[in-house]
Amino acid sequence: MILSLLLITVTLPFSLCLIIKVVQEYERAVIFRLGRLLSGGAKGPGLFCIVPCIDSYSKVDMRTVSFDVPPQEVLTKDSVTVAVDAVVYFRVQNATMSIANVEDSNRSTKLLAQTTLRNVLGTKNLSEILSERESISHLMQSSLDEATDPWGVKVERVEVKDVRLPVQLQRAMAAEAEATREARAKVIAAEGEQRASRALKEAADVMCESHVALQLRYLQTLSTISAEKNSTIIFPLPIDLLQNFVSRPSPDKIHL
Repeated sequence: MILSLLLITVTLPFSLCLIIKVVQEYERAVIFRLGRLLSGGAKGPGLFCIVPCIDSYSKVDMRTVSFDVPPQEVLTKDSVTVAVDAVVYFRVQNATMSIANVEDSNRSTKLLAQTTLRNVLGTKNLSEILSERESISHLMQSSLDEATDPWGVKVERVEVKDVRLPVQLQRAMAAEAEATREARAKVIAAEGEQRASRALKEAADVMCESHVALQLRYLQTLSTISAEKNSTIIFPLPIDLLQNFVSRPSPDKIHL
């Protein structure tokens, strides 16, 4: 230490270039003096001083970093092989721990994300993987965050990007979905016919009670047909309209 201070004093002001260092707002500097961490924690942002020859430092980026987890071949709980990839967002929240406790925090987090993805999806069925992506992402985030906490790393978010299914399974699922849609359409059509038949029966009951309503319905149908461009219209008249034109038999004829 004394020799370093003497060297700095002798070489002033040129030694200032080796003493004064700068780190950005998003960076921190972890300083080691003779192999031991310097008290006071990480330095920065801004200017800080080191002692040449006996001090060494490492810069740590504190910004959020994202990386893609390569597609992982996973065997689900119901014995289906799928390929799943994801994206992870994390940042260093403790620069000293990220340097002192792990060799490479970024690389270690990426490897851990791959194994965590396989372990989490291995406990899920295929239907759960396809429909519960949000819950799977939260589960992966909590697992990664707990494992990387001793490294000074904070996992902020995990998103499952894509789930690739085998071609045979895709065809089977498509056929099943089509059959389900057809069955649902038939049920809806049958329910519609049932409601229509009930409404028609109620309308018929009302018309049977009132002959005027039946005649008005005939006239409405005639008005609707006449609006179209038809050359010939055949329209049956109700019997009630013709009763007034039919001659009634005399009482003498009835007596005979």
